[in-house]
Amino acid sequence: MIKTVLFAGALVLLPAAAMAQEVPADVVTKIQAMLTEMQCEVDAENVEADGEGYELDDVFCADGQYDMNLDANLAVVDKKKE
Repeated sequence: MIKTVLFAGALVLLPAAAMAQEVPADVVTKIQAMLTEMQCEVDAENVEADGEGYELDDVFCADGQYDMNLDANLAVVDKKKE
């Protein structure tokens, strides 16, 4: 019974894990440079590709902490204060 529940849980998480893609180092460098101009910073492990652009978690800015979404051109399309 427990093995079945664990297996089912793993299947639920699989699509989300498959969607997150590793971001190339040069793109992370560009994102970090853009954020520096905005007086923000993010750890590289908090940058994920989401198919249409990039998702940034725990971005620290001069005025607080945010989650951000960028489009493929690295423009901010969503910025939510945490």
